[in-house]
Amino acid sequence: MKESISIGLLGLGTVGSGVVKLVQNHQEQLVHQLGCSLTIHKVLVRDIEKEREVDIRREILTTDYKEVVLNPEIDIIVEVMGGIEDTKKYILEAFQAKKHVVTANKDLIALYGSELQDAATANGCDLYYEASVAGGIPIIRGLADGLASDKIEKLMGIVNGTTNYILTKMDKEGLSYETALQNAQKLGYAEADPTADVEGLDAARKMAILSRLAFSMNIDLEDVEVTGISKVTKEDLKYGDMLGYTMKLIGYAHQVDGKAEVSVQPTFLSKNHPLSSVNDEYNAVYVYGEAVGETMFYGPGAGSLPTATSVVSDIVAVVKNMRLGVNGKNTLLPQYEKNLKKADERLAKYFIRLHVRDEVGAFSELTKLFSAYSISFEKILQLPLEEKGLAEIVIVTHKATMENYQSVLQHIRDLSVVKGIQSFYRVEGDGLK
Repeated sequence: MKESISIGLLGLGTVGSGVVKLVQNHQEQLVHQLGCSLTIHKVLVRDIEKEREVDIRREILTTDYKEVVLNPEIDIIVEVMGGIEDTKKYILEAFQAKKHVVTANKDLIALYGSELQDAATANGCDLYYEASVAGGIPIIRGLADGLASDKIEKLMGIVNGTTNYILTKMDKEGLSYETALQNAQKLGYAEADPTADVEGLDAARKMAILSRLAFSMNIDLEDVEVTGISKVTKEDLKYGDMLGYTMKLIGYAHQVDGKAEVSVQPTFLSKNHPLSSVNDEYNAVYVYGEAVGETMFYGPGAGSLPTATSVVSDIVAVVKNMRLGVNGKNTLLPQYEKNLKKADERLAKYFIRLHVRDEVGAFSELTKLFSAYSISFEKILQLPLEEKGLAEIVIVTHKATMENYQSVLQHIRDLSVVKGIQSFYRVEGDGLK
């Protein structure tokens, strides 16, 4: 075993700087665990002259990726630069050069994870990506190792800190969506263009990765149904609160009898659900296993040092594999063929908010339509509106198939008593299976 393992770092931004700090500041603990030191040997950056927040020698910086990826002295490539196509090319070249790879790139893993894993295995290399989902929370290792003996039936995740911050501020402080988003941008939680976060795309990439691991099935990004939070209003949250619910952007993955469904959508959670109390920028993933029952992983979902902690933990795993001589041998191919649920196999409760004419027989017409599609009501809230002759009705259904629910939404607008559908969301109960 070498006395020092050399690391090539692709990127020196927020996460890359955190990796450098941890390697420098935790060297004693790392040597104790590994029996050798870790050294940052070369770092790819865009601008060598840029001022850095970490103490790093200028001579190890480069703008040429080949000086990192193809450097014969480097053992492990750590990719924290982001991007997809160029980054994929660099990583494939790293595998061909027999270098192990640790990445925090959720976009890359969601799109090309299977291809990259195959390339790693073919070259006797490791590929680790714990930091690609939920920052410092060890959810990937928890699924792959800690719960490996169990059969995972359900995953529910708050896996995007930006949207959780926005919804928390709307709920707790009564802010509008627009104001909460502006605050998130000022604090650095949201980008200038927040589309990937608020429209659920970021969370969808993470749920593709998690469900692929949890169900041992090749779930692709296009298999994840996605709805964002940009149309959620303070009124929705107010009525949800009155009925005992809290709104979160939930990544949901469920399998039964070998059939899976994966989605990301604003969801009303019972206030007794473990995820309902996860606030601000924090992330959490609720896991239900056939044997273990309920577990939940909670912590900071982003940030320099929390995310870097996951990256360095993956580096430690690679080095331990090097000591044992088992690099490239820890990969399991998906056990099951992809089999997605059809609309008539997907069950859920739903929240529907309507404006209806305040007249005799209006509610009877609604009841008749829902009954025609075998959907019953669990909760009902009716309030007068300022506009004369109209009332607001909020319905929470019992569990219904998605097929029947979509049929109701399609036909409810045809009722003469319905002025309009204001909003509709999925509803989850206390969290027990």
